Amino acid sequence: MPSGPTARAPVSTSRPPHRPARDGVTGGAPPDVIAHGRLRTEPAPSDELPGPGGRCVVPGRGAPAAAGHAVGPDADPSRAVEQVLRIHLHERVTEAAGVDPLFAHEVAARVQSLTMRGGKRLRARFAWWGWRAGGGSPEGRGARAALRLGAALELIQTCALIHDDVMDGSSLRRGAPTLHVDFADFHAASGMPGDHGGYGRAAAILAGDLALAWADDLAGDTGADGKAQQALLVPWRRMRQEMVAGQYLDMRSQAGSSSPEQALRIALLKTALYTVERPLALGAALAGMDDRDAAALSAAGRCAGVAFQLRDDLLGVFGDPARTGKPSGEDIRSGKLTYLTAVARTRLTEAGDTASLGLLHRAVGDLGLGEEDMRRVRGVLEDSGARGATEAEIDRLVRRSREHLARVPLPASVAAAVSGLLGTAVGGRPARSPGHAATSGPHDMSSVRGEHT
Repeated sequence: MPSGPTARAPVSTSRPPHRPARDGVTGGAPPDVIAHGRLRTEPAPSDELPGPGGRCVVPGRGAPAAAGHAVGPDADPSRAVEQVLRIHLHERVTEAAGVDPLFAHEVAARVQSLTMRGGKRLRARFAWWGWRAGGGSPEGRGARAALRLGAALELIQTCALIHDDVMDGSSLRRGAPTLHVDFADFHAASGMPGDHGGYGRAAAILAGDLALAWADDLAGDTGADGKAQQALLVPWRRMRQEMVAGQYLDMRSQAGSSSPEQALRIALLKTALYTVERPLALGAALAGMDDRDAAALSAAGRCAGVAFQLRDDLLGVFGDPARTGKPSGEDIRSGKLTYLTAVARTRLTEAGDTASLGLLHRAVGDLGLGEEDMRRVRGVLEDSGARGATEAEIDRLVRRSREHLARVPLPASVAAAVSGLLGTAVGGRPARSPGHAATSGPHDMSSVRGEHT
């Protein structure tokens, strides 16, 4: 895939009157999206779309073509959302102090600090460009509502990160101790009696709950007009539930091996919907985008989002820690179900390769797995064809994302921005390990993995 957006012929931006989405969710994902070990990338039959609304814009790297002339949030949606967050969080911490100063200092302020401490603001950026793709203006009341929506997504991500770190027992987040570790250290340093770790985990869960409450406050009061505000409620509720479902299925899968279909289901719920598709759909819903165009936009996001997770799985095993910022083999040692390992198990079982299957079975979930054994696991994933199959599925999803996006009639600058953002979500292909031929992918984008922020 090219590294930058393709030139696009001007297209009409006129839109038919908005029609409610079939399931009440603008661009909602149909329930039967996984079939035969692959993501179903076509819209549901009742969402069949007409021919392309313009020339194909390829998701790739780089800023929008017109970025040099952009002003306001179009130039830097992340910064604009952070300004909203800064004001909102100051108000919430002040409000918390009115409830109890100790609570405000020890809990609310920590939520404020984590939220403002880094992150790529990916969900907020998708929401903003969903708003612009739906015909929303970069200025005015609607634009302010879209930025508040983006801030709400950042707060729900804070909740997810806090709870995820507790569940995983992680010690670092965004260059600092995770919240449960910070609370445990505070408990110990203060000389409080009892279990430091237990206190830290309990306090962190409460902090995550507070972040979720603040996210709901913002999402429920973006400042949009009544009709636009109402349009957000169903996709927002659905996104929250999907996020929890994906996290639970991810946790449950570690109790035993599962199929490639289940791995894709988890990738869809935990990453594709929550990180890419729903934020795009929320922005589009706020703008009142025509549901046919919104369905195509959401499908583009869904395909890119699953490709994003599959790429992250590859980087977790084959990525360079100096570039990814995380230890190589972490997913194998933690026992995480990935499409990569699920495909390997299926292929090894079909081939009757009990020796390699046994090696993989022993390695997945072994927290003390050494580097030499990890090297053997990489060899099994390469030689079984699982890595190649995963890369092929990523390439297929990227092509489908590109095709869906081409069906949405967008101004060239907005199309380029959405295309570039989808490209950053796909990620780059890690280099082949020694002894295996390198392959050049059709897309060469960011290779940084992690919290998908």
